[in-house]
Amino acid sequence: MVNGIRVSGVDAFEILDSRSRPTLQVSVQTADGRTATAGVPAGASTGKLEAVELRDGDQKRYNGQGVLKAVASVTGEIAQLLAGKEWANQAEIDAALIELDGTENKSRLGANAIIGVSMAFARLFAGDTPLWKHLIVPAAVPRLPVPHFNVLNGGAHAANNLDFQEFMIAPIGAPSMAEAVRAGSEVYAALKKLLVSKGHVVGLGDEGGFAPQIDLPEDALDLLVQAIEDAGYVTGLDGVAIAIDPAASQFQQSDGSYLIAGQRHSNEDLVARYVELVRDYPLWSIEDGMAEDDYEGFKLLYAELGEHIQIMGDDVFVTNPKLIAQGASEGWANSSLIKLNQIGTVTETLQALQTCRDNGMTAQISHRSGETPDDFIADLTVACGSGQLKSGAPARGERVAKYNRLIAIARQDPSLPYGLPESALSGIHTG
Repeated sequence: MVNGIRVSGVDAFEILDSRSRPTLQVSVQTADGRTATAGVPAGASTGKLEAVELRDGDQKRYNGQGVLKAVASVTGEIAQLLAGKEWANQAEIDAALIELDGTENKSRLGANAIIGVSMAFARLFAGDTPLWKHLIVPAAVPRLPVPHFNVLNGGAHAANNLDFQEFMIAPIGAPSMAEAVRAGSEVYAALKKLLVSKGHVVGLGDEGGFAPQIDLPEDALDLLVQAIEDAGYVTGLDGVAIAIDPAASQFQQSDGSYLIAGQRHSNEDLVARYVELVRDYPLWSIEDGMAEDDYEGFKLLYAELGEHIQIMGDDVFVTNPKLIAQGASEGWANSSLIKLNQIGTVTETLQALQTCRDNGMTAQISHRSGETPDDFIADLTVACGSGQLKSGAPARGERVAKYNRLIAIARQDPSLPYGLPESALSGIHTG
């Protein structure tokens, strides 16, 4: 690991993410000739309180989605701040970036500009040490995570009528990282074969999952159970379990109700439906089961199912330590999704993970729908010891880059345990 870094140059330019939308590639050069780069992820299903991606709004370029303003933030003000100075550690550099931006949500310089610089610095501070070892904090016990493969897409991630956004398979019972990835690949192949046999077109959603023309979440879950069994695995915690991300903000109506396949639900009705799903299917985790501002709905869901499965918040927490602490104290959820670009710096991301630990909550590291081949989150997941990563389907280069990195880490350090921490499974059961 490196004790201090003197910066000689900072650069950035537009690249395409996995949805063919612009994002940034950031690089930082040091006075001793080293360079580190970072590809910045970008979300489609975003929370209202997320740190702000800076987009150009110029409809003549990329339909207004260009990021030349964010590039200018990096090559202009940020480069002027950093160049020629020596920086002692990650916390110092991230604090300086936050102060330079000067806004609550990083909207002036752009969270997409700031996180790219922050990630590149993490790689520089790691030096020749594997990134995951550099990112370990004293309270964390490193481990290889259960991959949560998003194999059926709906909502904002697919052009179909399925309101729930993600249906994931989680090989919790796999004996190793390599076998977990194998299970994901084999179930994915079995699912494709099953969909073809039922006459579905096997087009892919943003995250590499299939996007069949189905309407009901129960239909999606039936397909997953059948595919798991067709691939030769058992369903549930001893084999392959299922996790869902309904992304309920996407189908909440203006009157606060939820519309699923044309059927209107109150938040009480929706909780009752989730209870039925948990009873009937091997569900171990529900993410964003309620809209991001439906705190009463989250409380109802947590009160009903929080002692039995993982109730995870994403849009309601947006990787913000203050919101995670509030949600823990008020009973919104027992788990938080963690996304680097949602909060905007590596330091704040590590603080969010620490807040989860402090409050007895689980955490899952996540990619975004717009990804690059950058595999930073694979190392982060191992370092934090949360035991959970979602990075899309076991298909498409920007998704499998993360899973392949985990396989490489497992080979390099065979002593690392695989799977969920025992505390994460306390009280969990699947139908």
